[in-house]
Amino acid sequence: MSNLEMIEAAAERLHGHARRTPLLSSPFLDEIAGRRVLVKPECLQHTGSFKFRGGWSAVSALPPETRARGVIAFSSGNHAQGVALAAKIHGVPAVIIMPADAPRVKIDNTRALGAEVVLYDRASEDRDAIGDRLSNERNLTLIKPFDEPQVIAGQGTTGLEIAEQAAEQGVTQADVLVCCGGGGLTSGIALALEARAPDLRPRPVEPEGFDDVTRSLASGGIERNNSMSGSLCDAILTPEPGQITFPILKRLCGPGLVVTDDKALHASALAFSRLKIVVEPGGAVALAAALFHGDQIEGDAVIAVATGGNVDAGVFRDALARFGS
Repeated sequence: MSNLEMIEAAAERLHGHARRTPLLSSPFLDEIAGRRVLVKPECLQHTGSFKFRGGWSAVSALPPETRARGVIAFSSGNHAQGVALAAKIHGVPAVIIMPADAPRVKIDNTRALGAEVVLYDRASEDRDAIGDRLSNERNLTLIKPFDEPQVIAGQGTTGLEIAEQAAEQGVTQADVLVCCGGGGLTSGIALALEARAPDLRPRPVEPEGFDDVTRSLASGGIERNNSMSGSLCDAILTPEPGQITFPILKRLCGPGLVVTDDKALHASALAFSRLKIVVEPGGAVALAAALFHGDQIEGDAVIAVATGGNVDAGVFRDALARFGS
């Protein structure tokens, strides 16, 4: 089980490899939100998302002889790229199982990082079964996208940075909004904040229609999504919270928040115009909640994690055309 000691160890292994992303702000965003807004732009991380942290943490923690045989992962794109780059730097093979409808930029980037990409139909095929088969056939180590202690530990390093940077900016009490799929980043941040900044409250944010974590926190048990496609927020579409992540989320997180695809696109456009960063819809839902759902947020300040920037050009053009200024 992931804990602060594992997160701190992951931070040591990531030192000199991961970027320490800043906390950004804009008076224009503050005005929209009606409170101070701080944005943690993990879209500036290697491979364009926070997933590099977990990928490096998991690959670097493997025994050398195990790592040398290679790794396998399944992902719609961001975890894929994080693991692929970590494997490439370590000089080991990587096989990545990706949905065929993942954004083309994510598929192309994963291949460009040297990984073998295996595509599947997320509506009719079981990625876990494909992963199990290939793992057994090739003796590869599976690195799960969120329900894996070393991945959670790597993502938790984001929380260590938030705790330090928020304190430097005089923010010691606030909701910390996190774009949430299976809960690896949210649970890692929650564990780090519990130890380092207990008055910063993590809260998961999800796209409308794919709010399994929000519903699970409300009911107290794991709830499953009825569909696995149909949102622009592909990066955070997962069937249900993880068996490892959900107990952490249940213990440490505040209520979940849900935003529409349109609000996510609007937040993407505002992030570009006001912060000069590129954020994909799934990586913008936390900022969307901070800006447009202020009635559900407590305090004079809010922190939003912009989790990824790997957006297809057409989707980004649409966001700017509809909501740019």
